[in-house]
Amino acid sequence: MTGEDARLLERTYTGFVRGGARLKGADRDRLAEIDTRLSSLGTQFAQNVLADERDWQMVVEEDGLAGLPTFAVSAMAEAARERGLDGHVLTLSRSIIVPFLTFADRRDPREVAFRAWTARGETGGETDNRAIMAEILQLRAEKARLLGYASFAAYKLEDQMAKTPDAVRTLLQAVWTKATARAGEDAVALQALAAAGGDDATIAPWDWRYLAQKRRAALYAIDEAVVKPFFQLERMIEAAFAVAGRLFGLRFEPLPDLVAWHPDVRAWRVTDGSGRERGLFLGDYFARSSKRSGAWMSALRGQHKLGEGQTPVIYNVMNFAKPAAGQAALLSLDDAHTLFHEFGHALHGLLSDVTWPSLAGTSVARDWVELPSQLFEHWLTVPEVLAKHAVHADTGEPLPQELMDKLLAARTFDSGFDTVEYAASALVDLAFHETAEAPADPLAREAEVLAELGMPAAIVMRHRSPHFAHIFSGDGYAAGYYSYLWSEVLDADAFEAFGEAGDAFHPETADKLLRHVYAAGNSQDAGSLYTLFRGRMPTIDALMRKRGLAS
Repeated sequence: MTGEDARLLERTYTGFVRGGARLKGADRDRLAEIDTRLSSLGTQFAQNVLADERDWQMVVEEDGLAGLPTFAVSAMAEAARERGLDGHVLTLSRSIIVPFLTFADRRDPREVAFRAWTARGETGGETDNRAIMAEILQLRAEKARLLGYASFAAYKLEDQMAKTPDAVRTLLQAVWTKATARAGEDAVALQALAAAGGDDATIAPWDWRYLAQKRRAALYAIDEAVVKPFFQLERMIEAAFAVAGRLFGLRFEPLPDLVAWHPDVRAWRVTDGSGRERGLFLGDYFARSSKRSGAWMSALRGQHKLGEGQTPVIYNVMNFAKPAAGQAALLSLDDAHTLFHEFGHALHGLLSDVTWPSLAGTSVARDWVELPSQLFEHWLTVPEVLAKHAVHADTGEPLPQELMDKLLAARTFDSGFDTVEYAASALVDLAFHETAEAPADPLAREAEVLAELGMPAAIVMRHRSPHFAHIFSGDGYAAGYYSYLWSEVLDADAFEAFGEAGDAFHPETADKLLRHVYAAGNSQDAGSLYTLFRGRMPTIDALMRKRGLAS
């Protein structure tokens, strides 16, 4: 056998065992019942969250628009038109509500909107997810016991890079300590900023983004409304394609006549430097009421080399605010990072170069799968990429060097907040799944974990449990939400390889990255692949530097 053949045998055997092949009789039947029920519950959970996001809306009067930049006002006007209403409507689409929470001057509608946003899946009606959460956790714990594991977390993590719940907790706690200290310092500064503006109220979660934006503007003189015209959707797509071209020799040919599932969906044929077709890429970029929120990558078909072989068909889905007719779609810097992130996943699928379908593309360990996506984000803020592709929508002028310098300097601004809200979700996820018996009341357990952690009062989990689709609408990220941070340890260390080479597009380093990460699929153990690329395993040091949390 080749090395890849041996890997296929090992993965297939392990998959059968983890799927219950050693169980017999009633235990095997029970496992099938559990898996069937979990599938149904996960679907219902996701549909409930989508329904809550779709059905909630708030008409915002003119005085409620104060402070909002033009792009946010336009997006709310478009949302109103889509719903057959006049004026401006706030929805729970992330591309609309986050700008509202960031810029709206009036505090009371911010509070109403924030409470609705964080209450998805917990509204008490037919879409309430609390009973579904409890049953999912109980069934997962029972599944783990049937398969001989101490907990569902032990079952899930054995097959990941992390291997054990203790390894995950060690990482999260190390980051949590640094992040809460930074968030505490930032909270003091935000409270002082509010007081200076005549507001003596204790800052609440619906104030943090608003005050942080004011502080960010004061520290770095960065106005999001000034920045967004430089990040046009079309130019950011071009930028992602250009980076993929320089790193991996890819070319993207538009296919305007290809018909997809919605008129907004666009398609490109992807070829490499030798002219070999690598697959098709489709992009579905705008928010619609029928789409769930968030952003993701998936495949209509994967790559393999069996027989005549098969090229992949990969797509990205985003939820950017659709502009009015004739206007350019403008992104925040975070939106642009999201585009690069999901395109990194797409490249993982498109560049796959393995024989066996089950080892291809993103069919890898959950805490490895985010490395290609998070790593690709780094190239968005490479100065020469910004200089070429970040041009003003109206004037065509490139992003000024002064503004570019401020954006780069501001990359770690509010890292305490960002890290705390993420790590809190990851630690709650781990707590849900690391015990032999599932919590009878998941929300009570959530509150208990946050209290034990000393969760800052002005910050909430990035995903509260009743709408935590990552871990409840399927088990892909269950006991695995930590993997974004684990992958960030990898991506920070990996990008430093280019820094050490003195070139963000260093050919030899890019070639190693292609062969051992983007093209390798699951053909070898993730730790072995990383070592082949980097020459060693990563340390946490680069992550702390990236997030500005290094002491």
